[in-house]
Amino acid sequence: MLKLWVKMAGHGVCVAICDFILLAFSAYLGYAIRLTLFIPSANIADFVKILCVFSSWTVAVFFLGGQYRTIWTQSGMEDYVRFARLYVLAALFFSGVNFFIWRIALLPRTSLVIMLFAGIILCGFLRVSCRLAHLPQAGPGVRLKTIIVGANEAGGILARDLLRNVGELTPCCFVDDDPQIKGKQIAGLTVLGGNSELPSLIRKLQVKVVLVAMPSADGQKIKAIYDALAPLGVSVRVLPSLRELAGGEVTVSRLRTVKLEDLLGREPVHIDVRKVSAYLNGRCVMITGAGGSIGSEIARQVLQNGPKEIILVGHGEQSIYSLMESMKKNTSELHPVIADVADETAMRDIFERRRPQVIFHAAAHKHVPLMEDNPREALRVNALGSFTVARLAGEFGTERMVLISTDKAVKPASVMGASKRVAELLLGEVQRQFLGTVFMAVRFGNVLGSRGSVIPKFEDQIAKGGPVTVTDPAMKRYFMLIPEAVSLVIEAGAIGEGNELFALDMGEPISISEMAEILIRLHGYEPHKDIQIVYTGVRKGEKLFEELFYDPAAVHPTEHPKVFASALQYETNIDITALLELSLKEPRRTLALLHEMVPEYADRLGGSN
Repeated sequence: MLKLWVKMAGHGVCVAICDFILLAFSAYLGYAIRLTLFIPSANIADFVKILCVFSSWTVAVFFLGGQYRTIWTQSGMEDYVRFARLYVLAALFFSGVNFFIWRIALLPRTSLVIMLFAGIILCGFLRVSCRLAHLPQAGPGVRLKTIIVGANEAGGILARDLLRNVGELTPCCFVDDDPQIKGKQIAGLTVLGGNSELPSLIRKLQVKVVLVAMPSADGQKIKAIYDALAPLGVSVRVLPSLRELAGGEVTVSRLRTVKLEDLLGREPVHIDVRKVSAYLNGRCVMITGAGGSIGSEIARQVLQNGPKEIILVGHGEQSIYSLMESMKKNTSELHPVIADVADETAMRDIFERRRPQVIFHAAAHKHVPLMEDNPREALRVNALGSFTVARLAGEFGTERMVLISTDKAVKPASVMGASKRVAELLLGEVQRQFLGTVFMAVRFGNVLGSRGSVIPKFEDQIAKGGPVTVTDPAMKRYFMLIPEAVSLVIEAGAIGEGNELFALDMGEPISISEMAEILIRLHGYEPHKDIQIVYTGVRKGEKLFEELFYDPAAVHPTEHPKVFASALQYETNIDITALLELSLKEPRRTLALLHEMVPEYADRLGGSN
């Protein structure tokens, strides 16, 4: 019988017939309750007219409003609200016509009120019963008790979704730090206490899974919750941040395991949209290294500011193709270019054909150990490539150029860092030659999720059962999220007035050893017990700590609280351009010449920092 009811609810004609019958019955109730159970013969004609007109008219309004296209077995609140609006519209029109325009039949006011209320109750019950009949039943499988952290709108939606779509998770209660809602209920689940009571509730209720439904919470709050739960052996899942949700619905399918990025404690970045849009909107923007993790994110964020066209320059064809595929739905022109930034002929051709007005130069070799064995290539791409793009930008009247640099360029201990330092010095030299173009460099540390990040390496080692290799227990690095770093890079591009070197607020440096421990726990293991951490020693080119400026005293704040600035130019008697040209011609002397270009560079010829 229940299956037959569910099947009927999926056919609009069946629902329409039921509506007509129920509306006719509501008309009968209006007369019967007002007069007598058996309607007097004097009123039968009026009753039949009202029954036919009211029922037919209301069903017609429902039909025009799409009620019979709705699948009531899968209906939600918005469907019931639409039903109520259509019913009220039909009722008002019927009443207005009958009492003020054309009297259809004699209808006492009391009968009208009874009829209208009975109609919405009966038709509404029909729709709700269709939904209730289709509620999933709990299967024979094991179900896991679940606590939802966050008795907010997102938590409520999540709880209802879990209760409506029966699966492996059974929500048993909420926890929330708001004392005013303690003891109250949402979706039939009680708010039992605050976050501090989570551990005791987990033990008491034998909870196996904790769902964190706090999309607006910062990383510090998520980390505090995770740290409190880590020793208890429960599975922790979170809803994505508001930025990740981006207007999507809050559902069980959006839940995911905790990522390292959730525990960084980084505050959301707010940029001056008006100022950023002013220098990007309607412009031709060129992004080098566009296929990389930083370059591709720059392309996505630039696209949001309405550029006229974007030139995507990259050396790897597959990465540029993938980026183009992900950016199909846009209004800006996209021009993919496969080229080497150090190839002046190829780059000049781009400038002559496209005349870029804004440039983000992200193309670079960034892998520290690999560049130790390939110093000429590091200089060719990182230094010569930057110099080539900068000179052409000045020559062709580009408005702005932003060089993406690194914290490893400060007192460099690696070939990669030293080559990026050379790029910064050359940019300052180009700025002196071309005053009409605003040149600037932006330094920041490591970004989570990039190709060269240590995180994928750690995850691969954990997947293989360990050990996880860390160079030194004292090793620390600055870390940012890719979208955060790119937002600040674009903001710096708006702030810059020329000849500036910006550094981003990277927060506190993070211990690599602690990061490895967190990653091991995130995969459900206990560090030093299930998976060992082995210290392999500092590799050539590495430092225990990184810095963001040579002289912190020369640093000054900018209008953005997370962007700091110092001068790009440095007085030097070294002919960087000549030494760079010589180092590329004589590969065996590259390291020695790099030491001359950057005297503070501590390579294997001159010792180590």
